[in-house]
Amino acid sequence: MSALCRRIPSLVNQLRIPTFAALKQQKVILSSLPTRVLCVTLFSTKPPPSINDKLMEFFDDPKNWEKDNIKTGRSWKLDELRIKSNEDLHKLWYVLLKERNMLLTMERECQTEYRVFPNPERIDKVEESMENLETVVRERNRAYFELETTEPAERPGKLEMNQIGMRYFYKHSEHLIPKVMNRKWREKVVHGYEGNAVKKFLRLKAEKLRDREIWKTHSRRRYVSRIFSEYPDADVKSLQEAFPDVDVEAARKHIDARGNHDKNLD
Repeated sequence: MSALCRRIPSLVNQLRIPTFAALKQQKVILSSLPTRVLCVTLFSTKPPPSINDKLMEFFDDPKNWEKDNIKTGRSWKLDELRIKSNEDLHKLWYVLLKERNMLLTMERECQTEYRVFPNPERIDKVEESMENLETVVRERNRAYFELETTEPAERPGKLEMNQIGMRYFYKHSEHLIPKVMNRKWREKVVHGYEGNAVKKFLRLKAEKLRDREIWKTHSRRRYVSRIFSEYPDADVKSLQEAFPDVDVEAARKHIDARGNHDKNLD
């Protein structure tokens, strides 16, 4: 090893690699690195990645640019991620992150070029894998903190009302000043609502949600009636199991269930 390192000056001149003096002038700290690392660094002939190479990581493999169908696998399952180490999960997270960025870039590029993005379900698979990975990491953090400190890993919180009467989950945080004396916090975080305008908004919002549920119920009932208009011998019990909130027998007798056949019910 010592003999190899003694040959560094001559090899540096042949490979045109900066010398120790040049590196020191660039304020590169070399004293903290071992001799083996210095030798490997100086003998590295691989050129650094250019800007174009880095940008091309946001795009798919050129072999797949003209394909209409790209073969892909399934998403990562929770049981598969639970048996991996924290280091593997950390590496897998960045792999999935790069894959998602690439897919979103290709989707946007296809929209710009007015082309069909092949296999758009790939984005859903990657996002599902990332959600499962976050779930596994959250499980491990919760188990570790409960074992070591007997406290939950995540910040505690509770449901609160904002200024327009909408519920949201407020996470508690530590402050040096008590909230009774913290004027800035009391001005920023306001729980509860008041005023006739907010009450009117909540009443209209509840009315809109109620009308939406009624519309959904009528839409499902009309759908069941159209099924009977096309297939008068459809199984009533199976439809009732598929649509538990619809009166299938009433939908069968509805006028929308009448079709071009002789099995119409009066």
